[in-house]
Amino acid sequence: MEQRMRRATRRRVAAIATVGLMMAAGFVASSGPVQAADTNLVVNGGFEDGLANWFVNNGNATDGAQLSATSDAWSGANAALVTSRTTTGSGPMQDLSGKVQAGQAYTLTARIKYENASGPATKQFFATMHYGGGTYTNLVSVTATKGQWAQFNGTFTIPAGQSVSTARLFFETPWTSTPSTDPDLHLMDFKLDDVSVIGAAPPAPASKTIEVVGKLPGEHNPLIGHKFGADGFGFVHDGRVYMYLTNDTQGYAPDPATGVSPGINYGNINQITVISSEDLVNWTDHGEIQVAGPNGVAPFTANSWAPGITRKVVNGEEKFFLYYANGGGSSNVITGASPLGPWTSERTSTLIDGRTPGAEDVAWKFDPAPFVDDDGQPYLYFGGGPASTSMPPAERFNNPKNIRAIELGDDMISTEGAAAVVDAPVAFEAGHVFKRDGRYYFSYSSHFGGNDFGGNQQPLPGYPGGGQIGYMISDNPMSWPKETYAGVLFPNQSQFFGSGTGGNNHQSVFEFEGRYYFTYHAPTLNKRINGNTTQGYRSPHIQELTFNPDGTIQQVVGTYAGVDQVRNFAPYRVVEAETFGWSKGVATAKVDGSSAQFGGAAPNLVVRDIDNGDWTALSSVDFGDNGAQSVTARVRALATGGQIQVRLDDVAGPVVGTILVDTPSGQWAEVTAELDGVSGVHDVYFTFTGPAGVDLFEIDNWAFAAATQPELPVTVTASTRCVGGKAYVAVQARNDHDAPVGIALETAYGQRSFTAVAPGANAYQSFNTRAVSVPAGSATVRVTGSIGGQDVTTVRTVPHPAGTCGG
Repeated sequence: MEQRMRRATRRRVAAIATVGLMMAAGFVASSGPVQAADTNLVVNGGFEDGLANWFVNNGNATDGAQLSATSDAWSGANAALVTSRTTTGSGPMQDLSGKVQAGQAYTLTARIKYENASGPATKQFFATMHYGGGTYTNLVSVTATKGQWAQFNGTFTIPAGQSVSTARLFFETPWTSTPSTDPDLHLMDFKLDDVSVIGAAPPAPASKTIEVVGKLPGEHNPLIGHKFGADGFGFVHDGRVYMYLTNDTQGYAPDPATGVSPGINYGNINQITVISSEDLVNWTDHGEIQVAGPNGVAPFTANSWAPGITRKVVNGEEKFFLYYANGGGSSNVITGASPLGPWTSERTSTLIDGRTPGAEDVAWKFDPAPFVDDDGQPYLYFGGGPASTSMPPAERFNNPKNIRAIELGDDMISTEGAAAVVDAPVAFEAGHVFKRDGRYYFSYSSHFGGNDFGGNQQPLPGYPGGGQIGYMISDNPMSWPKETYAGVLFPNQSQFFGSGTGGNNHQSVFEFEGRYYFTYHAPTLNKRINGNTTQGYRSPHIQELTFNPDGTIQQVVGTYAGVDQVRNFAPYRVVEAETFGWSKGVATAKVDGSSAQFGGAAPNLVVRDIDNGDWTALSSVDFGDNGAQSVTARVRALATGGQIQVRLDDVAGPVVGTILVDTPSGQWAEVTAELDGVSGVHDVYFTFTGPAGVDLFEIDNWAFAAATQPELPVTVTASTRCVGGKAYVAVQARNDHDAPVGIALETAYGQRSFTAVAPGANAYQSFNTRAVSVPAGSATVRVTGSIGGQDVTTVRTVPHPAGTCGG
């Protein structure tokens, strides 16, 4: 076996035809090794579903080709045709990441044919695996005769030490650095069909479901307890706060026996998690945006970290722009039709990279944070990492000049001019800008020293210590000299949450209903899972931000208590079941269709992995004085005997209703339960019961129905009449109840109230309009009384006709 490294210089060593029990050119294996399981890991290998699951290899910037379906197939109706190849590696590719295992043997077969008139009589082709970075390994080869289908048939073994977090299979001709010098020899068109990779499928991934209570009832931090998320960016739109997060959960894989996961691998993260809330305590999980990677919105990027979002009307169309770090080397942007998508890429290359003017000396061109000023001018702040070695050691430490500000174009997907230096003291990363009272605030995370920052140095007096959030105040969003430094906004989170919660941080500030809030992350959920041992999995937090009279910021204190709930939760509507104040033992997953609560543009999620004893809860639900009559849930039964118990104020609180999930297994259905004694404001717990050891059901959404208020019987009439040449509106209400009632008569021309109107008696008033004519209108009658000891108000509206008095 030989692995080939494709570096920036595009050099690699000569290929070896096969790996493990590899075939020499023309040799066909009679049989493969005994496999643990005969599983075909390639999807749509015969191209009968067109090009689904296939794309052109894009491992290098110069790779490129056209991939199309053709009816000239070895078998079936379709094969793949690759044309216009720019490199020898430009061929059909399928992502096998997560499917293959290190140390396992696989059998690969495929059919290939080329017909180029000017091509050679025979040509060698390779099936090759790209393991990420510059690591490419030839797996199986075949020498084909022009115009004839040839067969790949061989086995390969993935080395035990090979990382397979990235494993992408593609088909190519032998590599050369200058294929364009003889395209007939190196870049011929070819056809591919009937691809299979047979071998042991990887074991089922470890469950990511968090079984402990990570967000304790009554606490508001971390924001969610069923998954992780870092680098939170708060964004307010139409009365909701949206949080965009680096998807730390993507690499979380706890050991089934110990519950401890390997440390986080940032290189695997290519998704952004979105949650939202209208009260800052109950958060809805909107799932993940597949931003980067071969199946991502922007497949020319590999990672998606540290998101930042903003909104702008471009050419009369409202758009949402989600910026993210493509690893440390560049940043990019995708465009959404709403805060929840759908998402598209208007670019075909990264927005911020080594070509960006003014960013040449920035080591890490990441952490993009957008800001749109009041006049509509957009800006982007980015950068971080080691300081330039051209500076003296003390300056590298205290003023590393590693963050930049740049103007964005009106289209929000381009930059204008050169980036300006943000001279933030002891800066490391995570720049962010917001505006308050006409002044601009820039916050950022400070570095931890070391050789990257001049060695053993000391910060200047007042400058941030390691891993703190500093801030600056300026009158110009593009001017940030060191003199604008204002102090430390937030100490390191370990000061508040203790052992195991230190490290770097990332923050944002947003305004919501007149108050300012500060977002940050800390591995608090990770700590509650594993005690004081954490593996780097971070969770989002929010604290309120307060200001001194001079505009400086009062230093934030991190707490589990978090922020106050800004309003009670409204239950009388369809609500996504993945909306939690707190939860235990559940997970969420995307399903087909759109959200019942958020509409067709939003993805639909369900609550899943529900076991006996799990629960979810909502904080401060307001059922009103009349209360709730019933609750309906859309569920999919997975076992017999599942129930949803509705409890008030505690997970062990009184059961006020029980939903029997007795619907046909595997089918979505709505189930309803009557409620007893549910009124006023309560925390609501949905507790799940059923047979042990199995998933009970999934829940899509739920809705409470308000209790029907009894009505007082009353007969109401309204008419117009003339008195002395003036128009009057006459209103009469007869009490048809068996007890006295109060009656109020209201019109546009006055009102009158009557108390203790006896049964069968009338309340009457003729209202003078003081005009000779009156247009058609209505009168309102309010009746107050008691039915069965309950105070009741009944409101009736009755029309009256137009009328004219005089000759």
